[in-house]
Amino acid sequence: MEKELREAERRLQAAQFAGDVQALDELLDDRLLFTLGADTFTKADDLELHRTGAQVVSRLEEEELTVLVHGTTGVTWFLGVVEGSVHGSPFAARMRYTRAWAHDSRGWRVVAAHASVAEQLSP
Repeated sequence: MEKELREAERRLQAAQFAGDVQALDELLDDRLLFTLGADTFTKADDLELHRTGAQVVSRLEEEELTVLVHGTTGVTWFLGVVEGSVHGSPFAARMRYTRAWAHDSRGWRVVAAHASVAEQLSP
């Protein structure tokens, strides 16, 4: 199951980079709560950012990925460079993402996530 979760994480990264709303819809659980700093976002928030083009990821480079599976739950820890823009404002940072995943008959889906800036970069 660890291999499948690693593949799901990489599909999620590819969907974020491509702005693939359909793939994101399949990989994100409806109950998703994503925390970034003091803000929290839902699955609907995330999909809307991609659907409208308000968020564009122009670079996503994985440096490190750690995966843990226990039964039908899993956690991924991503470290890498992410660049793009949100509502027209550019961003560039080395980011750390922690994602909690649940597995059922539909496969792996993200139920909770947290992101923090490991290092601010110049956009």
